[in-house]
Amino acid sequence: MKPRVSIIMGSTNDYSVMEQAAKFLNEMEIPFEINALSAHRTPKEVEAFATNAQERGIEVIIAAAGMAAHLPGVIASMTSLPVIGVPINVSVDGMDALLAIAQMPPGIPVATVAINGALNAAILSLQIMANGDKALQVKMKAYKETLKEKIVRANIDLSQLSFEYKV
Repeated sequence: MKPRVSIIMGSTNDYSVMEQAAKFLNEMEIPFEINALSAHRTPKEVEAFATNAQERGIEVIIAAAGMAAHLPGVIASMTSLPVIGVPINVSVDGMDALLAIAQMPPGIPVATVAINGALNAAILSLQIMANGDKALQVKMKAYKETLKEKIVRANIDLSQLSFEYKV
Protein backbone atom coordinates (compact mmCIF):
# COMPACT_ATOMS: atom_id res chain seq x y z
CA MET A 1 0.00 0.00 0.00
CA LYS A 2 1.42 3.38 -1.02
CA PRO A 3 0.33 6.66 0.57
CA ARG A 4 -1.83 8.99 -1.50
CA VAL A 5 -1.94 11.81 1.06
CA SER A 6 0.94 13.11 3.12
CA ILE A 7 0.29 14.78 6.46
CA ILE A 8 3.27 16.90 7.45
CA MET A 9 3.51 18.88 10.66
CA GLY A 10 6.16 21.28 11.84
CA SER A 11 6.39 19.54 15.20
CA THR A 12 4.93 16.49 16.90
CA ASN A 13 3.26 19.00 19.23
CA ASP A 14 0.82 19.50 16.32
CA TYR A 15 -0.27 15.84 16.37
CA SER A 16 -3.21 16.43 18.73
CA VAL A 17 -4.75 18.62 16.00
CA MET A 18 -3.59 16.61 12.98
CA GLU A 19 -4.93 13.37 14.41
CA GLN A 20 -8.37 14.49 13.15
CA ALA A 21 -7.08 14.34 9.57
CA ALA A 22 -5.46 10.96 10.12
CA LYS A 23 -8.66 9.51 11.60
CA PHE A 24 -10.77 10.78 8.70
CA LEU A 25 -8.42 9.46 6.03
CA ASN A 26 -8.26 6.14 7.84
CA GLU A 27 -12.06 5.99 8.04
CA MET A 28 -12.28 6.71 4.31
CA GLU A 29 -9.66 4.01 3.64
CA ILE A 30 -7.26 6.48 2.01
CA PRO A 31 -3.61 5.41 2.43
CA PHE A 32 -1.63 8.22 4.05
CA GLU A 33 1.65 8.94 5.75
CA ILE A 34 2.32 11.28 8.65
CA ASN A 35 5.65 12.91 9.45
CA ALA A 36 7.20 15.89 11.21
CA LEU A 37 9.39 18.23 9.17
CA SER A 38 10.47 21.76 9.95
CA ALA A 39 10.98 24.47 7.35
CA HIS A 40 13.47 26.08 9.73
CA ARG A 41 15.18 23.16 11.47
CA THR A 42 15.21 20.53 8.68
CA PRO A 43 15.12 22.50 5.41
CA LYS A 44 17.07 19.89 3.41
CA GLU A 45 14.64 17.17 4.48
CA VAL A 46 11.69 19.39 3.56
CA GLU A 47 13.19 19.93 0.10
CA ALA A 48 13.80 16.19 -0.39
CA PHE A 49 10.24 15.43 0.69
CA ALA A 50 8.61 18.10 -1.49
CA THR A 51 10.61 17.38 -4.63
CA ASN A 52 10.04 13.61 -4.41
CA ALA A 53 6.44 13.46 -3.17
CA GLN A 54 4.76 13.22 -6.57
CA GLU A 55 6.99 10.43 -7.88
CA ARG A 56 6.26 8.51 -4.67
CA GLY A 57 2.53 8.61 -5.51
CA ILE A 58 1.46 11.42 -3.19
CA GLU A 59 -1.55 13.27 -4.62
CA VAL A 60 -2.23 15.87 -1.91
CA ILE A 61 -0.10 17.28 0.89
CA ILE A 62 -1.63 18.51 4.15
CA ALA A 63 0.93 20.69 5.92
CA ALA A 64 0.39 22.05 9.41
CA ALA A 65 2.39 24.71 11.20
CA GLY A 66 2.02 27.26 13.93
CA MET A 67 3.48 30.70 14.59
CA ALA A 68 5.49 31.80 11.53
CA ALA A 69 3.95 28.79 9.69
CA HIS A 70 6.32 28.70 6.73
CA LEU A 71 6.12 24.93 6.18
CA PRO A 72 3.06 24.81 3.87
CA GLY A 73 4.36 27.62 1.65
CA VAL A 74 7.89 26.25 1.46
CA ILE A 75 6.52 22.85 0.42
CA ALA A 76 4.18 24.48 -2.13
CA SER A 77 7.14 26.34 -3.64
CA MET A 78 8.87 23.03 -4.38
CA THR A 79 6.04 20.89 -5.80
CA SER A 80 3.17 21.11 -8.24
CA LEU A 81 0.96 18.99 -5.96
CA PRO A 82 -1.91 20.68 -4.15
CA VAL A 83 -0.90 21.74 -0.64
CA ILE A 84 -3.48 22.33 2.06
CA GLY A 85 -2.26 24.42 4.98
CA VAL A 86 -3.54 23.92 8.51
CA PRO A 87 -2.72 26.87 10.78
CA ILE A 88 -2.07 25.65 14.33
CA ASN A 89 -3.08 27.74 17.32
CA VAL A 90 0.21 28.16 19.18
CA SER A 91 0.23 31.91 19.78
CA VAL A 92 -1.92 34.95 19.02
CA ASP A 93 -4.96 32.62 18.84
CA GLY A 94 -3.47 31.10 15.68
CA MET A 95 -3.92 34.28 13.65
CA ASP A 96 -0.19 34.54 12.97
CA ALA A 97 -0.18 31.06 11.44
CA LEU A 98 -3.39 31.67 9.51
CA LEU A 99 -2.05 34.83 7.90
CA ALA A 100 1.36 33.30 7.19
CA ILE A 101 -0.28 30.39 5.33
CA ALA A 102 -3.02 32.34 3.56
CA GLN A 103 -0.88 35.27 2.36
CA MET A 104 1.19 33.45 -0.24
CA PRO A 105 2.76 35.26 -3.21
CA PRO A 106 1.29 34.85 -6.70
CA GLY A 107 2.19 31.50 -8.24
CA ILE A 108 2.59 29.65 -4.93
CA PRO A 109 -0.96 28.90 -3.75
CA VAL A 110 -1.70 27.07 -0.54
CA ALA A 111 -5.30 26.11 0.15
CA THR A 112 -5.90 27.20 3.72
CA VAL A 113 -8.44 25.85 6.19
CA ALA A 114 -9.51 27.22 9.56
CA ILE A 115 -7.20 27.41 12.54
CA ASN A 116 -6.79 23.82 13.82
CA GLY A 117 -9.00 22.72 10.89
CA ALA A 118 -7.30 19.38 10.23
CA LEU A 119 -10.57 17.56 9.59
CA ASN A 120 -11.54 20.02 6.85
CA ALA A 121 -8.07 19.63 5.33
CA ALA A 122 -8.60 15.86 5.10
CA ILE A 123 -12.08 16.32 3.64
CA LEU A 124 -10.70 18.78 1.07
CA SER A 125 -7.96 16.32 0.14
CA LEU A 126 -10.60 13.65 -0.48
CA GLN A 127 -12.63 16.08 -2.61
CA ILE A 128 -9.53 16.89 -4.69
CA MET A 129 -8.71 13.23 -5.27
CA ALA A 130 -12.36 12.35 -5.96
CA ASN A 131 -12.34 14.49 -9.11
CA GLY A 132 -10.79 11.61 -11.03
CA ASP A 133 -11.92 8.67 -8.89
CA LYS A 134 -15.53 7.44 -8.95
CA ALA A 135 -15.07 5.27 -5.83
CA LEU A 136 -13.91 8.31 -3.86
CA GLN A 137 -16.84 10.33 -5.20
CA VAL A 138 -19.17 7.70 -3.72
CA LYS A 139 -17.37 7.90 -0.36
CA MET A 140 -17.53 11.69 -0.37
CA LYS A 141 -21.25 11.69 -1.17
CA ALA A 142 -21.91 9.14 1.59
CA TYR A 143 -19.95 11.23 4.08
CA LYS A 144 -21.96 14.34 3.19
CA GLU A 145 -25.17 12.35 3.71
CA THR A 146 -24.05 11.42 7.24
CA LEU A 147 -23.67 15.14 7.99
CA LYS A 148 -27.24 15.75 6.87
CA GLU A 149 -28.50 12.78 8.92
CA LYS A 150 -26.83 14.18 12.06
CA ILE A 151 -28.81 17.42 11.74
CA VAL A 152 -32.08 15.58 11.09
CA ARG A 153 -31.50 13.45 14.21
CA ALA A 154 -30.52 16.53 16.23
CA ASN A 155 -33.81 18.22 15.34
CA ILE A 156 -35.75 15.11 16.41
CA ASP A 157 -33.90 15.16 19.74
CA LEU A 158 -34.54 18.89 20.15
CA SER A 159 -38.26 18.41 19.50
CA GLN A 160 -38.38 16.06 22.51
CA LEU A 161 -37.05 18.66 24.95
CA SER A 162 -39.59 19.82 27.46
CA PHE A 163 -39.70 23.37 28.81
CA GLU A 164 -42.64 25.23 30.26
CA TYR A 165 -42.58 27.89 27.53
CA LYS A 166 -41.27 25.81 24.63
CA VAL A 167 -43.84 25.66 21.84
